[in-house]
Amino acid sequence: MVLLYRIHAGDPMHELTITESILEIALRHSQSRRITDLHLAIGQLSSIIDDSVQFYWDIISQGTLAEGARLHFRRIPTEMVCQECNRRYAPSGGDLACPDCSSPRVKVVAGDEFMLESIEVEN
Repeated sequence: MVLLYRIHAGDPMHELTITESILEIALRHSQSRRITDLHLAIGQLSSIIDDSVQFYWDIISQGTLAEGARLHFRRIPTEMVCQECNRRYAPSGGDLACPDCSSPRVKVVAGDEFMLESIEVEN
């Protein structure tokens, strides 16, 4: 089963709340089948900590169809676009300004997302 749910990392959510949301979504879409794997995509700029999500998952999934399911984390690199010169780039270090024109007017186009990309269930 493949599905995509975007959870905005900018929302004031804690890893426990996020993990509870992942579990609820997975259970809702598992069609009462045991869940074996969940694939998560997490942007580099996201404040989500993989180990914390895994820790909470191991606790809250107990006794559910998702107990024992493996979480797979994929980090998405940061990509910016300059609002002045339209250059797309990956920032280096902590400097987010455009490397071409030095404008601070930039927009994040990748790297702040948090998504449940897919759920695998037993047949």
